[in-house]
Amino acid sequence: MKLADVLIKPILSEKANQLSEKAGVYCFKVARAANKLEVKKAVEDFYGVSVDDVRTAVSPAKSKSRMTKAGVISGRKPGYKKAYVTVGKGESIDLYSNI
Repeated sequence: MKLADVLIKPILSEKANQLSEKAGVYCFKVARAANKLEVKKAVEDFYGVSVDDVRTAVSPAKSKSRMTKAGVISGRKPGYKKAYVTVGKGESIDLYSNI
């Protein structure tokens, strides 16, 4: 797998911001086929930081339904894989520079 295909996007939520500020842990949405070594290489290459630890979690697909005039519409939200990346002490990643 190419390193450009490993990282899909950073996850920017309140919980992810607290993790990055307090513990130096950054959260990324990654390709489902990517393993921890590929995630580590991709983060080190793209952001120029040293990575200490990578933890991954697969979020399952969920079924959602809502009530409309036409009746109940049901569908599915896709599942995805996310990676929690711990960077070295004193290093940080600026995720808001491209916004």
